[in-house]
Amino acid sequence: MNLIHKIEHWGDTHHPRWIDYLRIIVGFLILIKGLSFVSDLDRVSSLVQQVNYTLYIWGGVHYIVFAQIVGGLFIVFGFQTRLAAIVLLPILFGAVFFVNLTNGLSFLNGELWLSIVVLLMLILFLVMGSGKYSLDNLMNKPGYSRRI
Repeated sequence: MNLIHKIEHWGDTHHPRWIDYLRIIVGFLILIKGLSFVSDLDRVSSLVQQVNYTLYIWGGVHYIVFAQIVGGLFIVFGFQTRLAAIVLLPILFGAVFFVNLTNGLSFLNGELWLSIVVLLMLILFLVMGSGKYSLDNLMNKPGYSRRI
C-alpha cells in the first residue's frame, strides 16, 4: 500500500457529514462560475491572455469552461470527486497566482479570496474524497448493479 492509497483510505474513513455539505456548496460555486464564463467568453479569453502562456487561447477558454461546469457537477453529486479536483486544480492555481494576484493582495479583492478558499477546498476534497452522501458511495454498495 503506497502513500496515495494510505491518504485515500484515511480520507474515506475520517469523513464527517459536514464535509459533504461543504463539497456540495463548493461544487455549486464552481458550476455557477463556469456558467458565468459561458455567458462572457471574451472575458475568459482576456483572463487567459493575462497569463501569457503560449497555449492556444480558445483551447484554454474551452478547457476552463468545460472543466468548471463538468467538474462542478461531479463535485456536487460526489461522482469521481478526486478526479474532478485534479482537473480543477490547475485552473484555480492559475486563478490565484496568475490572474487575481495581479489585482493586488487586499481585503477588497473578493475574487482572490474566493479563489484561495476554493483552491484549499479542492485540496481538501482531493484528500477526503466524495463522502457518505455521494454517487461514489451509492455505487460502491453491495448489490448495486450498473447496467450499460
